[in-house]
Amino acid sequence: MASLIQDRLTTDQDLLQMQEGTLMRKVRSKSWKKPRYFRLQNDGMTVWHARQARGSEKPTFSISDVETVRKGHDSELLRSLADEFPLEQGFTIVFHGRRPNLDLIANSVKEAQNWMRGLQLLVDLVTSMDQKERLDQPGWLSDLFQRGDKNQDGRMTFEEVRRLLRLMNVEMDQEYAFGLFQEADMSNSGTLEGEEFVYFYQALTKRTEVHEMFEQFSDDGQKLTLLEFVDFLREEQKERERASDLALELIDRYEPSESGKLRHVLSLDGFLSYLCSKDGDIFNPACLPIYQDMTQPLTHYFINSSHNTYLVGDQLCGQSSVEGYIRALKRGCRCVEVDVWDGPNGEPIVYHGHTLTSRILFKDVVATVKQYAFQASEYPLILSLENHCTWEQQLTMVRHLTEILDDQLLSSTLDGLLPTQLPSPEQLKGKILVKGKKLGTLEDDLEDEEEVTEPQLERQQGSELPLGSPSEPVTLELSHLNKDKKKVMCPLFCPPICCHIVAQASNINLGSLLLLEQDSIPLHFFLQKSRSVLCPALSALVVYLKSVSFRSFTHSKENYHFYEISSFSETKAKSLVKEAGNEFVQHNAWQLSRVYPSGLRTDSSNYNPQELWNVGCQMVAMNMQTAGLEMDICDGLFRQNSGCGYVLKPDFLRDIQSSFNPEKPLSPFKAQTLLVQVISGQQLPKVNNTKERSIVDPLVRVEIYGIRPDTTCQETNYVENNGFNPYWGQTLCFRVLVPELAMLRFVVQDYDWKSRNDFIGQYTLPWTCMKQGYRHIHLLSKDGISIHPASIFVYICIREMEELQPGESEF
Repeated sequence: MASLIQDRLTTDQDLLQMQEGTLMRKVRSKSWKKPRYFRLQNDGMTVWHARQARGSEKPTFSISDVETVRKGHDSELLRSLADEFPLEQGFTIVFHGRRPNLDLIANSVKEAQNWMRGLQLLVDLVTSMDQKERLDQPGWLSDLFQRGDKNQDGRMTFEEVRRLLRLMNVEMDQEYAFGLFQEADMSNSGTLEGEEFVYFYQALTKRTEVHEMFEQFSDDGQKLTLLEFVDFLREEQKERERASDLALELIDRYEPSESGKLRHVLSLDGFLSYLCSKDGDIFNPACLPIYQDMTQPLTHYFINSSHNTYLVGDQLCGQSSVEGYIRALKRGCRCVEVDVWDGPNGEPIVYHGHTLTSRILFKDVVATVKQYAFQASEYPLILSLENHCTWEQQLTMVRHLTEILDDQLLSSTLDGLLPTQLPSPEQLKGKILVKGKKLGTLEDDLEDEEEVTEPQLERQQGSELPLGSPSEPVTLELSHLNKDKKKVMCPLFCPPICCHIVAQASNINLGSLLLLEQDSIPLHFFLQKSRSVLCPALSALVVYLKSVSFRSFTHSKENYHFYEISSFSETKAKSLVKEAGNEFVQHNAWQLSRVYPSGLRTDSSNYNPQELWNVGCQMVAMNMQTAGLEMDICDGLFRQNSGCGYVLKPDFLRDIQSSFNPEKPLSPFKAQTLLVQVISGQQLPKVNNTKERSIVDPLVRVEIYGIRPDTTCQETNYVENNGFNPYWGQTLCFRVLVPELAMLRFVVQDYDWKSRNDFIGQYTLPWTCMKQGYRHIHLLSKDGISIHPASIFVYICIREMEELQPGESEF
């Protein structure tokens, strides 16, 4: 694959043009548009830019940082400049994680197409590489070489090598470094060039601790025989009955020597390749595809959920953008929030009401949802509608939802019959569900469908007349909490809309309402003072997810249906966890719950979702635009099951008779002991790239999140001045009561005795997805994107604890 990139660099016309360089406009806003000269480097892996063609260049981005390339028509910012530049000349480079997009405008359509095709080609090639290929990729070493070659003469002196080592986070004995330099300088020129630098790098990255391991398990220290490798997989890696078959597969996959493959032996290089691969990763590869039962009711799953999805900044002045929906959906989010308000020209808008956040059109949000809803997951997407619109603009919302989403929109039960439980993710594949307020019940809807006649259809169509229009008398059925219905005749002058006010606001006295009209007080005056009236057409789009207010668990059990959902602020939900943990668990076994961040989090900060998952809350909505510990935990949980956004809850959170209480966990839950030996680290990035002589002092912190007694952390000592290949060799021990709910977070920090330690990288995963044995943990940035090749090497061992006796506390 690496050679394929090099071949394309010399033959592909788009890449040849990109290597020559192109003057384009970099766009940040409607008023900030500045010319910049962009050029693809000869390594095919990095793009640099300068203010002018022959100006001083500096790195802009790496191809491995790019997720995709979009046309100008797909950019909100470039569309706003359509009067100044043809959209065909613009394109957008979209990066992994939360890094802002890069919008560019070329001087011609041809130049724009050259860059779009060329970039996408390189992105596709890099994406298809495996980890070893990326390490072998000449572009990686070429980039290192360019960083070290200060005078850019194509060769490196020993002083330049010493400078490079500091840039690479290495504090090395000068005499030892000079010895490696002399060994690599095979031309005796006093400098390193090309292959000599590659040799130097390979000597520098030699894994002494892996070599010692290899000799421990190999009889002759030169190779692992098939039997030796099977024993290693069975005893150390805990592969058990799979060990024999797996050994042959891994030798064939990772042994570089053809003769070794034929003899079924594994060399040191093959052994290291295996340990650094996906098969040697701490995350169990069996948990990467869809591996869970997807045929259970929606209530039985944790659902990846977003709060105020339209915001890409804070809650007061932040920008609203369809980019928020694109990012959330592409990371597997299955519940997005849409706050809809009346907009100009009869078009509903989306923004955080009564704040200075910017506005976007509701129809643009729906179109974006249509395009991206099922790119990352084929399982159902939930639109959580917060409707603040008037009657007329609600009708516009309905039109956009039905016309744009078309057959993706679920507007009736799957079989037209009254269900007894919510459908499963499998049954709802490819469907978009609306969550929101609803007039009446699902039972009423289905009865109306059966009884509807032509005259009734005509009257329903007439009910969409604007406020104040005359209509025939209408019989209003008042139904509240399944009690006996009362019928009231509205006068001829009463528009059909009034019939729905009482259904919407049960505290309004209908008799008083009609007396107001008889006393010559216009009905529309009252309507304006009351809260928004729900349009029946919009109500009808809410099928399985009717929003209802929560009063108490007893009230919900006695009055609500399985297709109704309550929302809780984080403060209210946390209070219920402590006061009535078991009731909350039982409630979430039959009805959906959504939890949202406190209104005080104006900075779009997050809360820890684990506390709400512990009681089975399905939709714990997060501010996905804000990176940090809380989003690491959320991303960690939903990394499994193909990242589809649905994770099956443990069985004790799916049982409506469950006795589980996260605040007082008792048997039959089995405790487990976890031993983590933190062995070494590899190529940890510098925290402060601006300080050339600054080298990190790394330590590893292992954090566990679960029920309250299980939530804990321990850390290693720090290693002074070595971010390149630090060695710890320390063992940490944890006892966990409910492993089914536990999340593990491995954090690497730069020790600072004067202030808080600096973050270097992290990786978070569920306990149930963790592999035992010698494993590499490939670190992620704050934004959750790979900081390849940074990793830590650990040994994991899990031991079962004896089950406690009945009634014995597990504290």
